[in-house]
Amino acid sequence: MTHPMTGIFPVVLTPFTPEDRIDWDGYARLIEWYLAHGASGLFAVCQSSEMQRLSLDERRDLARFTVERVAGRVPVVASGHISDSADDQHHELAVMASTGVDAVVLVTNRLAGPDEGSDAFMGRLKALMAALPGDLTYGLYECPAPYRRLLTDAELRWCAESGRFAFLKDVACDLPTVKRRIELVKGTPLAINNANAATAWPVMQAGGKGFSGVMNNFHPDLYRWLYDHGHAHPDLADELDTFLVLSAMSEAFGYPKLAKLYHQRIGTFAHTHSRVVPYDLEERHWAVRTILDHIVTGAERFRARIAALGPKALAAP
Repeated sequence: MTHPMTGIFPVVLTPFTPEDRIDWDGYARLIEWYLAHGASGLFAVCQSSEMQRLSLDERRDLARFTVERVAGRVPVVASGHISDSADDQHHELAVMASTGVDAVVLVTNRLAGPDEGSDAFMGRLKALMAALPGDLTYGLYECPAPYRRLLTDAELRWCAESGRFAFLKDVACDLPTVKRRIELVKGTPLAINNANAATAWPVMQAGGKGFSGVMNNFHPDLYRWLYDHGHAHPDLADELDTFLVLSAMSEAFGYPKLAKLYHQRIGTFAHTHSRVVPYDLEERHWAVRTILDHIVTGAERFRARIAALGPKALAAP
Protein backbone atom coordinates (compact mmCIF):
# COMPACT_ATOMS: atom_id res chain seq x y z
CA MET A 1 0.00 0.00 0.00
CA THR A 2 1.56 3.27 -1.13
CA HIS A 3 -0.49 5.74 0.94
CA PRO A 4 -2.53 5.66 4.15
CA MET A 5 -6.22 5.74 3.28
CA THR A 6 -7.18 8.42 5.77
CA GLY A 7 -8.44 11.98 5.60
CA ILE A 8 -10.83 13.63 3.15
CA PHE A 9 -11.78 11.35 0.24
CA PRO A 10 -14.23 12.94 -2.22
CA VAL A 11 -16.56 10.59 -4.05
CA VAL A 12 -15.76 11.57 -7.62
CA LEU A 13 -18.48 12.77 -10.01
CA THR A 14 -18.60 11.77 -13.68
CA PRO A 15 -19.26 14.79 -15.92
CA PHE A 16 -20.99 13.97 -19.20
CA THR A 17 -21.44 15.82 -22.47
CA PRO A 18 -24.99 16.51 -23.72
CA GLU A 19 -24.42 13.51 -26.02
CA ASP A 20 -24.05 11.27 -22.92
CA ARG A 21 -20.31 10.69 -23.30
CA ILE A 22 -17.75 11.23 -20.53
CA ASP A 23 -16.42 14.79 -20.59
CA TRP A 24 -12.72 14.00 -20.16
CA ASP A 25 -11.55 17.62 -20.17
CA GLY A 26 -14.10 18.47 -17.50
CA TYR A 27 -13.11 15.38 -15.55
CA ALA A 28 -9.46 16.45 -15.57
CA ARG A 29 -10.43 19.89 -14.22
CA LEU A 30 -12.60 18.25 -11.56
CA ILE A 31 -9.68 16.13 -10.33
CA GLU A 32 -7.51 19.22 -10.05
CA TRP A 33 -10.31 21.03 -8.19
CA TYR A 34 -10.48 18.24 -5.60
CA LEU A 35 -6.72 18.32 -5.09
CA ALA A 36 -6.65 22.11 -4.83
CA HIS A 37 -9.40 21.97 -2.20
CA GLY A 38 -7.76 19.64 0.28
CA ALA A 39 -8.53 16.11 -0.89
CA SER A 40 -6.39 13.52 0.92
CA GLY A 41 -7.35 10.95 -1.74
CA LEU A 42 -10.00 10.25 -4.36
CA PHE A 43 -12.71 7.60 -4.44
CA ALA A 44 -13.31 7.16 -8.17
CA VAL A 45 -15.96 4.91 -9.72
CA CYS A 46 -18.48 4.89 -6.90
CA GLN A 47 -22.17 5.63 -6.51
CA SER A 48 -21.59 9.39 -6.96
CA SER A 49 -19.82 8.50 -10.22
CA GLU A 50 -23.12 6.88 -11.33
CA MET A 51 -21.28 3.55 -11.55
CA GLN A 52 -24.50 1.55 -11.88
CA ARG A 53 -25.11 3.36 -15.19
CA LEU A 54 -21.54 3.08 -16.52
CA SER A 55 -20.28 0.32 -18.79
CA LEU A 56 -17.33 -1.71 -17.55
CA ASP A 57 -15.13 -0.02 -20.17
CA GLU A 58 -16.20 3.39 -18.83
CA ARG A 59 -15.54 2.33 -15.24
CA ARG A 60 -12.09 1.04 -16.20
CA ASP A 61 -11.25 4.17 -18.17
CA LEU A 62 -12.35 6.49 -15.36
CA ALA A 63 -10.19 4.66 -12.83
CA ARG A 64 -7.18 4.56 -15.13
CA PHE A 65 -7.54 8.24 -16.10
CA THR A 66 -7.78 9.23 -12.43
CA VAL A 67 -4.62 7.29 -11.52
CA GLU A 68 -2.70 8.80 -14.44
CA ARG A 69 -3.91 12.36 -13.78
CA VAL A 70 -3.23 12.23 -10.05
CA ALA A 71 0.24 10.79 -10.73
CA GLY A 72 0.88 9.72 -7.16
CA ARG A 73 -0.05 13.00 -5.47
CA VAL A 74 -2.73 11.29 -3.36
CA PRO A 75 -4.09 7.73 -3.21
CA VAL A 76 -6.80 6.73 -5.67
CA VAL A 77 -9.30 4.00 -4.82
CA ALA A 78 -12.09 2.66 -7.01
CA SER A 79 -15.00 0.26 -6.85
CA GLY A 80 -16.99 -0.57 -9.91
CA HIS A 81 -18.38 -4.03 -9.20
CA ILE A 82 -22.10 -3.76 -9.74
CA SER A 83 -23.09 -7.22 -10.99
CA ASP A 84 -25.02 -9.88 -9.09
CA SER A 85 -23.10 -12.97 -10.15
CA ALA A 86 -19.80 -13.88 -8.50
CA ASP A 87 -18.12 -14.59 -11.85
CA ASP A 88 -19.07 -11.18 -13.22
CA GLN A 89 -17.93 -9.46 -10.04
CA HIS A 90 -14.59 -11.26 -10.20
CA HIS A 91 -14.12 -10.04 -13.76
CA GLU A 92 -15.12 -6.46 -12.88
CA LEU A 93 -12.77 -6.32 -9.90
CA ALA A 94 -9.87 -7.81 -11.85
CA VAL A 95 -10.37 -5.11 -14.49
CA MET A 96 -10.42 -2.38 -11.82
CA ALA A 97 -7.29 -3.81 -10.19
CA SER A 98 -5.49 -3.61 -13.54
CA THR A 99 -5.89 0.19 -13.62
CA GLY A 100 -3.26 0.77 -10.93
CA VAL A 101 -5.53 2.07 -8.18
CA ASP A 102 -4.14 1.99 -4.64
CA ALA A 103 -7.09 -0.03 -3.37
CA VAL A 104 -10.00 -1.91 -4.93
CA VAL A 105 -13.21 -1.24 -3.04
CA LEU A 106 -15.68 -4.06 -2.37
CA VAL A 107 -19.34 -3.08 -2.14
CA THR A 108 -20.91 -4.93 0.77
CA ASN A 109 -24.38 -5.29 -0.77
CA ARG A 110 -22.89 -7.17 -3.75
CA LEU A 111 -21.67 -9.95 -1.44
CA ALA A 112 -24.98 -10.92 0.16
CA GLY A 113 -28.64 -10.37 -0.61
CA PRO A 114 -30.97 -8.56 1.80
CA ASP A 115 -32.23 -11.88 3.16
CA GLU A 116 -28.84 -13.59 3.39
CA GLY A 117 -26.69 -13.80 6.50
CA SER A 118 -23.05 -13.62 7.42
CA ASP A 119 -22.17 -17.10 6.15
CA ALA A 120 -23.13 -16.12 2.60
CA PHE A 121 -21.31 -12.80 2.89
CA MET A 122 -18.08 -14.28 4.22
CA GLY A 123 -18.13 -17.16 1.74
CA ARG A 124 -18.38 -14.81 -1.24
CA LEU A 125 -15.85 -12.38 0.20
CA LYS A 126 -13.24 -15.10 0.73
CA ALA A 127 -13.92 -16.60 -2.71
CA LEU A 128 -13.40 -13.24 -4.41
CA MET A 129 -10.20 -12.59 -2.50
CA ALA A 130 -8.88 -16.04 -3.38
CA ALA A 131 -9.59 -15.46 -7.08
CA LEU A 132 -7.95 -12.02 -7.27
CA PRO A 133 -4.23 -11.20 -7.05
CA GLY A 134 -2.83 -11.88 -3.60
CA ASP A 135 -1.14 -8.49 -3.24
CA LEU A 136 -4.26 -6.37 -3.71
CA THR A 137 -5.21 -3.83 -1.06
CA TYR A 138 -8.95 -3.62 -0.47
CA GLY A 139 -11.46 -1.12 0.82
CA LEU A 140 -15.06 -1.71 1.86
CA TYR A 141 -18.07 0.43 0.97
CA GLU A 142 -21.50 0.08 2.57
CA CYS A 143 -23.10 1.56 -0.55
CA PRO A 144 -26.76 2.44 0.10
CA ALA A 145 -27.91 1.35 -3.37
CA PRO A 146 -29.62 -0.92 -4.24
CA TYR A 147 -29.84 -1.52 -0.48
CA ARG A 148 -27.67 -0.76 2.54
CA ARG A 149 -25.82 -3.79 3.85
CA LEU A 150 -23.97 -2.89 7.06
CA LEU A 151 -21.11 -5.11 8.20
CA THR A 152 -21.54 -7.09 11.39
CA ASP A 153 -18.93 -6.65 14.10
CA ALA A 154 -17.55 -10.11 13.35
CA GLU A 155 -17.26 -9.39 9.61
CA LEU A 156 -15.54 -6.07 10.26
CA ARG A 157 -13.14 -7.65 12.73
CA TRP A 158 -12.22 -10.42 10.27
CA CYS A 159 -11.50 -7.88 7.53
CA ALA A 160 -9.47 -5.69 9.86
CA GLU A 161 -7.41 -8.56 11.23
CA SER A 162 -6.74 -10.00 7.76
CA GLY A 163 -4.39 -7.10 7.08
CA ARG A 164 -5.73 -6.79 3.53
CA PHE A 165 -8.24 -3.97 4.09
CA ALA A 166 -7.20 -0.32 4.27
CA PHE A 167 -10.52 1.35 5.08
CA LEU A 168 -14.26 1.08 5.47
CA LYS A 169 -16.44 3.80 3.99
CA ASP A 170 -18.88 3.64 6.88
CA VAL A 171 -22.57 4.29 6.15
CA ALA A 172 -23.96 3.32 9.56
CA CYS A 173 -25.01 6.96 10.15
CA ASP A 174 -25.15 6.23 13.88
CA LEU A 175 -22.52 7.65 16.22
CA PRO A 176 -22.54 4.86 18.84
CA THR A 177 -22.14 2.26 16.06
CA VAL A 178 -19.24 4.12 14.49
CA LYS A 179 -17.54 4.57 17.86
CA ARG A 180 -17.82 0.83 18.49
CA ARG A 181 -16.33 0.13 15.07
CA ILE A 182 -13.41 2.47 15.73
CA GLU A 183 -12.61 0.43 18.82
CA LEU A 184 -12.98 -2.85 16.94
CA VAL A 185 -10.34 -1.96 14.34
CA LYS A 186 -7.75 -0.41 16.67
CA GLY A 187 -4.27 -1.72 15.99
CA THR A 188 -5.16 -2.91 12.47
CA PRO A 189 -4.54 -1.34 9.05
CA LEU A 190 -8.27 -0.72 8.55
CA ALA A 191 -9.38 2.90 9.00
CA ILE A 192 -12.99 3.96 9.56
CA ASN A 193 -13.78 6.71 7.02
CA ASN A 194 -17.24 8.09 7.70
CA ALA A 195 -19.67 8.94 4.87
CA ASN A 196 -22.35 10.70 6.92
CA ALA A 197 -22.23 14.50 7.17
CA ALA A 198 -24.55 14.61 10.20
CA THR A 199 -21.96 12.74 12.28
CA ALA A 200 -18.77 13.85 10.49
CA TRP A 201 -17.34 16.05 13.25
CA PRO A 202 -18.33 13.84 16.21
CA VAL A 203 -16.81 10.83 14.42
CA MET A 204 -13.57 12.75 13.83
CA GLN A 205 -13.52 13.67 17.52
CA ALA A 206 -14.02 10.01 18.41
CA GLY A 207 -11.00 8.91 16.35
CA GLY A 208 -12.56 8.34 12.94
CA LYS A 209 -10.03 8.60 10.14
CA GLY A 210 -11.73 10.99 7.78
CA PHE A 211 -14.80 11.88 5.76
CA SER A 212 -15.91 10.47 2.41
CA GLY A 213 -19.36 11.94 2.00
CA VAL A 214 -21.09 13.54 -0.96
CA MET A 215 -20.62 17.10 0.31
CA ASN A 216 -16.94 16.81 -0.50
CA ASN A 217 -18.19 17.74 -3.97
CA PHE A 218 -19.01 21.22 -2.65
CA HIS A 219 -16.52 22.16 0.08
CA PRO A 220 -13.94 19.45 0.80
CA ASP A 221 -11.53 22.10 2.10
CA LEU A 222 -13.88 22.84 5.02
CA TYR A 223 -13.99 19.17 5.99
CA ARG A 224 -10.20 19.06 5.65
CA TRP A 225 -9.85 22.01 8.02
CA LEU A 226 -12.22 20.35 10.48
CA TYR A 227 -10.23 17.10 10.31
CA ASP A 228 -6.82 18.77 10.62
CA HIS A 229 -7.52 21.74 12.91
CA GLY A 230 -10.99 21.53 14.42
CA HIS A 231 -9.68 20.18 17.72
CA ALA A 232 -7.56 23.32 18.18
CA HIS A 233 -10.49 25.70 17.50
CA PRO A 234 -13.50 23.98 19.10
CA ASP A 235 -15.92 26.93 19.01
CA LEU A 236 -15.36 27.61 15.30
CA ALA A 237 -15.43 23.86 14.62
CA ASP A 238 -18.85 23.57 16.27
CA GLU A 239 -20.24 26.46 14.22
CA LEU A 240 -18.78 25.02 11.02
CA ASP A 241 -20.22 21.62 11.87
CA THR A 242 -23.73 23.11 12.08
CA PHE A 243 -23.32 24.75 8.66
CA LEU A 244 -21.99 21.53 7.12
CA VAL A 245 -24.82 19.42 8.53
CA LEU A 246 -27.51 21.79 7.29
CA SER A 247 -25.85 22.15 3.87
CA ALA A 248 -25.82 18.37 3.53
CA MET A 249 -29.61 18.29 3.67
CA SER A 250 -29.50 19.56 0.07
CA GLU A 251 -28.43 16.06 -1.03
CA ALA A 252 -32.12 15.23 -1.32
CA PHE A 253 -32.50 17.80 -4.11
CA GLY A 254 -31.34 15.70 -7.04
CA TYR A 255 -27.80 14.68 -6.13
CA PRO A 256 -25.47 14.05 -7.99
CA LYS A 257 -26.97 16.41 -10.56
CA LEU A 258 -27.09 19.08 -7.85
CA ALA A 259 -23.32 18.82 -7.46
CA LYS A 260 -22.94 19.04 -11.22
CA LEU A 261 -25.02 22.23 -11.18
CA TYR A 262 -22.60 23.60 -8.60
CA HIS A 263 -19.57 22.69 -10.72
CA GLN A 264 -21.19 24.15 -13.82
CA ARG A 265 -21.68 27.35 -11.80
CA ILE A 266 -18.00 27.58 -10.80
CA GLY A 267 -16.76 26.56 -14.27
CA THR A 268 -15.28 23.12 -13.58
CA PHE A 269 -17.28 21.62 -16.44
CA ALA A 270 -20.01 22.78 -18.75
CA HIS A 271 -22.96 20.42 -18.44
CA THR A 272 -25.15 18.96 -15.71
CA HIS A 273 -26.23 15.86 -17.65
CA SER A 274 -26.77 12.86 -15.37
CA ARG A 275 -27.76 9.29 -16.15
CA VAL A 276 -29.35 8.74 -12.74
CA VAL A 277 -31.15 12.11 -12.42
CA PRO A 278 -32.73 12.72 -15.83
CA TYR A 279 -35.22 15.36 -14.74
CA ASP A 280 -34.83 19.15 -14.64
CA LEU A 281 -33.75 20.12 -11.11
CA GLU A 282 -35.52 23.46 -11.03
CA GLU A 283 -38.84 21.96 -12.10
CA ARG A 284 -38.68 19.29 -9.38
CA HIS A 285 -36.88 21.17 -6.59
CA TRP A 286 -38.09 24.74 -6.39
CA ALA A 287 -35.52 27.46 -5.54
CA VAL A 288 -32.66 24.97 -5.84
CA ARG A 289 -30.35 27.66 -7.22
CA THR A 290 -31.16 29.84 -4.22
CA ILE A 291 -30.22 26.97 -1.93
CA LEU A 292 -26.90 26.69 -3.78
CA ASP A 293 -26.42 30.46 -3.36
CA HIS A 294 -26.68 30.07 0.41
CA ILE A 295 -24.32 27.09 0.47
CA VAL A 296 -21.73 29.02 -1.55
CA THR A 297 -22.09 32.17 0.55
CA GLY A 298 -21.89 30.25 3.83
CA ALA A 299 -18.80 28.34 2.71
CA GLU A 300 -17.05 31.57 1.74
CA ARG A 301 -17.83 33.11 5.12
CA PHE A 302 -16.25 30.16 6.92
CA ARG A 303 -13.24 30.21 4.59
CA ALA A 304 -12.73 33.86 5.49
CA ARG A 305 -12.95 33.13 9.21
CA ILE A 306 -10.49 30.25 8.87
CA ALA A 307 -8.08 32.40 6.84
CA ALA A 308 -8.26 35.08 9.57
CA LEU A 309 -6.70 32.61 12.01
CA GLY A 310 -3.42 33.14 10.20
CA PRO A 311 -0.94 30.75 8.60
CA LYS A 312 0.69 29.68 11.87
CA ALA A 313 -2.58 28.34 13.21
CA LEU A 314 -3.20 26.49 9.95
CA ALA A 315 0.15 24.75 9.62
CA ALA A 316 0.00 21.08 8.74
CA PRO A 317 -0.69 19.03 11.87
